[in-house]
Amino acid sequence: MIFVGIDWAEGHHDVCVLDEGGAVLAKGRVGDGVEGLARLHVMVAEHAEEPGEVLVGIETDRGLLVGALVAAGYRVYAVNPFAASRYRERHATSGAKSDSGDAKVLADLIRTDRHNHREVAGDSELVEAVKVLARAHQSLIWTRQRQVSALRSALREFYPAALRAFPELGTVEACSVLGMAPTPERGRRLTLAKVRRSLVASGRTRYLDRRAAEILEALRAPQLEASPVLSEAYGSVVGSLVVVIDGLVHQVARLETQLADRFESHPDAEILRSLPGLGLVLGARVLAEFGDDPTRYADARARRSYAGSAPITRASGKRLVVLARVARNRRLADACHLWAFSALSSSPGARRYYDARRAAGKSHHQALRSLANRLVGILHGCLQHRQLYREGVAWPPSFEAVA
Repeated sequence: MIFVGIDWAEGHHDVCVLDEGGAVLAKGRVGDGVEGLARLHVMVAEHAEEPGEVLVGIETDRGLLVGALVAAGYRVYAVNPFAASRYRERHATSGAKSDSGDAKVLADLIRTDRHNHREVAGDSELVEAVKVLARAHQSLIWTRQRQVSALRSALREFYPAALRAFPELGTVEACSVLGMAPTPERGRRLTLAKVRRSLVASGRTRYLDRRAAEILEALRAPQLEASPVLSEAYGSVVGSLVVVIDGLVHQVARLETQLADRFESHPDAEILRSLPGLGLVLGARVLAEFGDDPTRYADARARRSYAGSAPITRASGKRLVVLARVARNRRLADACHLWAFSALSSSPGARRYYDARRAAGKSHHQALRSLANRLVGILHGCLQHRQLYREGVAWPPSFEAVA
């Protein structure tokens, strides 16, 4: 076997090839593209007869380069940059660092410690597509929330009536009305007919007259006001933010439709949807982050550790502390937290488990984390046995939550 370390960058990649004894067989810099990949294959082919003899260490698990390496038959290990940094310090105390040196560090790490790292999973193209859509959808939601927070902050400074009229600013309805009335003066000039037409254009179909009257009443209510010059300046800010938020709202909805279509066409979707708390969007996020390679997780414990729901222990002498994992997949951890919270209202067993943890003195977030850990284990069993979720099997009457 030969071991290849790749320190990847945007425009080029440094490559180092080692034999089983750690001697450098080849090294160099290749471009990011077809020609660079061809040169990398030439460097490898001079020392390996079969693709399966090539083990690659790289600090990412996705992208065109990783996909090409996996397609070529190489065994690719995605190394966490934090782990690679610590491995470098283990062998060099001077603090020196270079791209070519990092490539050798990655090759050495795979040569000696690959048993401690996870090989890049062979997920299907469909789940990769679900991942792209799910991550883009979630990123747009986070971006929308930042813009909504900025809008709320601006309105609080000069237009509190708008906050009373629209408790939820990240909606098409709020954006439509605030686009017409970004300042208190313009808000007072609105008519019932204009507001009603705006609500209709926003997609509202029920209680139009009542809702329009409520908005007008809130916007015309007495309030403290800034000077006209300052108010117009803030109005310009509000107008810009409203346009951005409105665009994000529509794009989030568009991506959500595409995400649901892709997710429902996946063979694991029915199993995921059968678990309490997992709808189309949340189920798609969970599938995207876990992947669908059946050999990726050796057991439920491995899946829990990857999800970040399994706790870690720090033991020294007589001292033992159990802590939540800090290093984890943020997107998957966020999805599992929401999953556990949603399951409380749809699964009696999940509610009993949560209540038992709370009774044992755990905080709300600790109890949800424990519940998420349990649900991830249940999901693993369902996927492994290709069985839909069954409440009585997942939470038998004899089951008791372990504190």
